[in-house]
Amino acid sequence: MGEDTWLAERFEQQRPQLRAVAYRMLGSVSEAEDAVQETWLRLARADTADVDNLAAWLTTVVARVCLNTLRARAARREDPLDVRLPDPVVEVTGADGDPAHAAVLADSVGLALLVVLDTLTPSERLAFVLHDMFGVPFEEIGALVDRSPAAARQLASRARRRVRGQAPAPDPDLARQREVVDAFLAAAREGDFDGLVAVLHPDVVLRSDGGTARARHSTVLTGARVVAAQATTFGRFSPFARPVLVNGAAGVLVSAAGRPLSVMAFTVTGGRIAAIDVIADPERLAALDLAG
Repeated sequence: MGEDTWLAERFEQQRPQLRAVAYRMLGSVSEAEDAVQETWLRLARADTADVDNLAAWLTTVVARVCLNTLRARAARREDPLDVRLPDPVVEVTGADGDPAHAAVLADSVGLALLVVLDTLTPSERLAFVLHDMFGVPFEEIGALVDRSPAAARQLASRARRRVRGQAPAPDPDLARQREVVDAFLAAAREGDFDGLVAVLHPDVVLRSDGGTARARHSTVLTGARVVAAQATTFGRFSPFARPVLVNGAAGVLVSAAGRPLSVMAFTVTGGRIAAIDVIADPERLAALDLAG
């Protein structure tokens, strides 16, 4: 077996891990794929004769590529008035609340968490993702961001506090998540305001991304009563809703005549809905693989 073939095979073995790192770093499926491809190109050009741990080397390279992308984003940030949510990962088939799918949660990152990660500095995001999600030592993280290991630890600590305060962990029982979401949809369908408030966390956040062409449909609402008032308008879409998994958690796909209208991701914590993230941008929906 030639060296090029051996490297290609080793890279393909690591591709899922690299994609997972890049998606958590960037919150974009397409940009994550681009970062993985750039990592392959760098591997093909590199002299790896002295690389003892190729998996760790590849993780470091893809992280550096993502860090450069995040820094470029920050430099050209326009702070648009409309809401821009990260790309969802939607599983249409087999998403009926079967507990067997609960295993997906172990390797998923919720949309609400990605929203919070978008508020971090590039260095904070890298430190949190690499250390807290993938166990990369702070010595290696510090080298990536030109900081000492102690400073890298502080970056991760700051990010961790932000995440804990703004992105509560979802309940691990997927079947229970589905029950709560179904109760929410039933209350919305019936116009049951009190029923909606009962299944919503008092500090629930509703984020809706309608795309740049539909900025008036993009919004952020907070508080159970405010969100409940908005949710009563969901009732008319109930005949077109079907259960899906969104980033491994209970979600809903609304479609009509074979055309997706929206994807709704729910974060269920302590038996109540703490966050609802809605993507209704026609261009982004069309780019998702929602057939099934």
